[in-house]
Amino acid sequence: MHEAYQVHSLLKLTFQIEAITAYDDNLLVGTRQGHLFMYSLVKNDDKCEVQLMRYNKSFSKKAVQQLEVIPDYHLLVSLTDNLIQLHDINAINFTTVHQIQKSKGATIFAINIQKKTSLTGDTSILVRLAVAVKRKLQLYYLKNNEFFQLMEDINLAEIPKSMVWCEETICVGYRGEYALIELNGQQTDLFPTSSSRSSEPCIVKASDKTFALCRESQTVLVNVLGQTEKTKALRWSDVPLTLAWDEPYALGVLPECIEVQTLEPPGVVQTLPDLSKVRFIITCQQGLLYTASVSQVWCICAVDVARQRKVLLDSKQFQLALKLTEISNENEEDKKEKIHQIQTLLAYDLFANKQFHESMKEFLKLETDPYDVIRLFPDLLPQQTAATDYPEPPKDLTEKELETGLLALIDYLTEMRHRLQSETQANVNARGNLNEKTNFSKSTQQLLQIIDTTLLKCYLQTNDALVAPLLRLNHCHLGETEKILKKMGKHNELIILYQTKGQHRRALELLQEEAGTERTIAYLQHLGADNMGLIIEFSDWVLTASPEEGLKIFTEDLAEVEALPRPRVLDFLLRSHASVVIPYLEHVVHVWEDSNPLFHNALVHQYREKAVSEGPAAAEHTRKKLLEFLKKSPHYTADTVLGHFPTDSLLEERAIILGRLGKHEQSLAIYVRALGDVQKAVEYAQKVYESNTPGCQSQVYASLIKLVLNPDSCPLALPGLTLSPKTAQPDLELALELLKEHAFKMDPLEVLAVLPDNVPVTRIHKFLLVALQKAVKERRRVQLLKGLLYAEHLQCQEMRLHLQSQHVLVTEMNVCQVCKKRFGNQSALIRYPNGDVVHYSCQEKRL
Repeated sequence: MHEAYQVHSLLKLTFQIEAITAYDDNLLVGTRQGHLFMYSLVKNDDKCEVQLMRYNKSFSKKAVQQLEVIPDYHLLVSLTDNLIQLHDINAINFTTVHQIQKSKGATIFAINIQKKTSLTGDTSILVRLAVAVKRKLQLYYLKNNEFFQLMEDINLAEIPKSMVWCEETICVGYRGEYALIELNGQQTDLFPTSSSRSSEPCIVKASDKTFALCRESQTVLVNVLGQTEKTKALRWSDVPLTLAWDEPYALGVLPECIEVQTLEPPGVVQTLPDLSKVRFIITCQQGLLYTASVSQVWCICAVDVARQRKVLLDSKQFQLALKLTEISNENEEDKKEKIHQIQTLLAYDLFANKQFHESMKEFLKLETDPYDVIRLFPDLLPQQTAATDYPEPPKDLTEKELETGLLALIDYLTEMRHRLQSETQANVNARGNLNEKTNFSKSTQQLLQIIDTTLLKCYLQTNDALVAPLLRLNHCHLGETEKILKKMGKHNELIILYQTKGQHRRALELLQEEAGTERTIAYLQHLGADNMGLIIEFSDWVLTASPEEGLKIFTEDLAEVEALPRPRVLDFLLRSHASVVIPYLEHVVHVWEDSNPLFHNALVHQYREKAVSEGPAAAEHTRKKLLEFLKKSPHYTADTVLGHFPTDSLLEERAIILGRLGKHEQSLAIYVRALGDVQKAVEYAQKVYESNTPGCQSQVYASLIKLVLNPDSCPLALPGLTLSPKTAQPDLELALELLKEHAFKMDPLEVLAVLPDNVPVTRIHKFLLVALQKAVKERRRVQLLKGLLYAEHLQCQEMRLHLQSQHVLVTEMNVCQVCKKRFGNQSALIRYPNGDVVHYSCQEKRL
C-alpha cells in the first residue's frame, strides 16, 4: 500500500446537501432547501480551500435532486421538483434558459457528451440526455441551448435507481437488477445487484466503452455489448455505497471509510479514514475528486505522480507505476523515457518472479535486444556477462520451470525473427524492385545468427522435432551449431545444417559413413550442375552399392537433375559404370526426348555392343530394341554408326541404316542375298514407296525385280559373310509374281529393261495393261488440269476488260462525299459500287 490521495476538508454547511457536481476548479452544491452554492477551489502547496463565487438562495422551491455540468456550453443541467431544467452557469443567479416540460415526474437523468474531430481539425460536440420518468426513458439532444426529443420513449421494466450512458448503450440499475438498453430499444438483462436482490444498484463509468457495476462487495466490468470481463474485478472489504473512477484507481465509499483499489494489478492501495457518513463522491478531473456527507464536503487530491512512482518502484509495483506514468501530464519525451525504464524493470521483475511468458511480452513491447534477453538463461550464449543495471535472473530453476522459460523465450525469439525479416523485406519493397533478393545487413545477419542458434538450443531441450524445420531456413552459427548437434548425436539435423550452409562435401561424407544410399541419392539430386564434381565423386559408391537406385541421381524427374550436363554424365558412366549406360541413354532419349545425335549414336552403339557380346541366342530382346530404335529415331548419324557395325552379323540392322543413307539397292541386296528373306525385302520396298521420296518410288521395286532376276547385279562387300548358294540363283517366277502384285508401283520402262527377252508377253500382259492404264490416267489428268487453267485464264481476261471499261470523270469541282473537300491533282481516290468517290484516307470514316 502507498499514499495515492490526500484528503482536504473544504466546508461545512448548515444546510443538508442533496447533490454535488464539479468542473475545472469549480464546485457546485445543491441542498434540500433548494439552495445552490458555487465555489472556486484554491490550491496552496499541500492545502486546498474554497471560495464562494455565487449563491442562489431561491434556486428551487424544493430539494435539488441532481446536478450535471456541460462545460463546453457553460450550461448546468438540474433535476429539481422532478423536472429537468437547463441553466446558464455564468449568470449570477444561474438563469434558467430551458425547461423540458415533458420530463415532469423525472427521478434521475444521465448525460452523454461525444467529441469528434474532423479531417480539417474542426471539433464537433454532441450532447445527449437520458431522463427516467417513471417506467419510461426519454431521450433528448442539445441544440441552441435547448433539448429536443431524440427518438420515441423506451419502456422500462421498473423505475431506475441508477443510470450511466456510454456510446449507444445506457446501463440501468433497478432496485435488484442491472440491464443494458440500446438506443434501438433492445434491452439485455445482466445480473442481480445481490443474491437477495435487495441491494441498491451502484454504477459508474469506467471508460468510454465500459461500465463498473457493484454486486454486493464485488465490482465487475461490463462493456457496451454486455460482455463481462471475468478476469477483472474489484473486491471490497464491505459493500460499497457508491463509486468513483479515477484511472488507474477506483474509489469505493464504504460505511466506515473510502477504499482505494486498482484493477491491474488487483488490490487495495490506500484506505482513507475519518470520512464518516459519506453519501456522494464524484470525479471532477484526473486526480481531483469531491466527496460529501449530509453537511460536509471534502476534496480528494491525487499525490504527485513522481512521488507515487518513486514509492511504487521501490516496492517493485511496476505495473501501477507504469499506468500512472502513462496518464501523467509530464513532458512527452520524459514520459516516454520513464515508461521505457519502468517497462524494462517490469520485464526483468516478471522474469525474476518466474512469470516468463508475461516477461517476454514486455520485452517484445520494448523491442529489447535479443542478446540481453537470451543471457537471462544459463548456457544459451557462449560467454555469459552479468547485467548490473537490472535484477538478477532466478537461479536453480526446476526442470519444469526451465522448460516453461524456454518456451516463453521461443515465442519471443520467433516474433523478433519475424520482425527483423519483415522490416528487411519492407525496405526491399519500398525500393520498388520486385525481383531484388532480400539481403540482410551485417548487423541484422549477426542478430539473426544469435536468434537462430539460441532457438536451436531451445528446441533441443523442449521439442527437437522443430530443429530440422529451423535448420532448413536458418541463420545459425555454423561452428557452434555443428558442435551442439554432434554432441547430441543429431546426425540427420547435422546433414541439414551442412546442406543449408553450402557444406555439401561434409554432408556427403557423413552420409557415406552411415551408408545412407537413399538419403545420399536425394541429396545429390538437389545439388545442381554447379556441384557436378561432387555429384560424380559421391555417386560412384552409390552406383557401386545399388546401380538401379543410384541411376536415379541422373534420371529423377527434377529440374536440377534434368539440367545436369548430360555429356559429362554419359562420359562418367561409360568410364565407371557401364551397366547403367543403356538405361541412362534410354531415359535421355525416350523420356526427356533429347534430340542430340550424340546420345542417339551412343544408344545405337550400346545396343550393338550388347547384342554382339550376348550372342545370337541371348540377344533377341536387345536386337528387337535396336531394330525398333533404328527405324524410329531420326536423330542418329547413319554413316557414323554404320562404320562400327560388324559385316558378318546384325545384317538386318545394317540394311535399315543403309536405307537411311538412301542406299536402297544395298539394303535390298542384304535382304535378298544375305538374309534370303524376300518378304522383308518387299516390306522394305513398300515403306520406301510410301515415303514419297523423290526418285525412289518407281526405282525401288525395279531394283528388287532386278535382284531377284540377277542376284549378282549388286555385289555385297561384306568381308567374312558367307552367302548361301541358293540365294545366288535367279528366280523368274518370283519376279513375275512381284510384277503382278505391284505393277502400278513400277516404271514400265525400267522394268522392261531388266526383264529377259525370252519372257512371253502373255506372262506380263497384266503388268503392261496396268502400266498403260496408269499412263492414260496420267495423260487425262494433265489434259484436264490444262483445260481448267485455260478457263481460269479466260475468266481473268474477261474481268479485266469489264473493269477497264468502267471509268469516272473527276474534276477540281468534285468534292469528297466524306470530308466535303475538293479533290486535288495529287489525291488518291477510291470509288464505291454505288458511284461515290472519296479520298483514300477517308474510306475508314465512311465505314
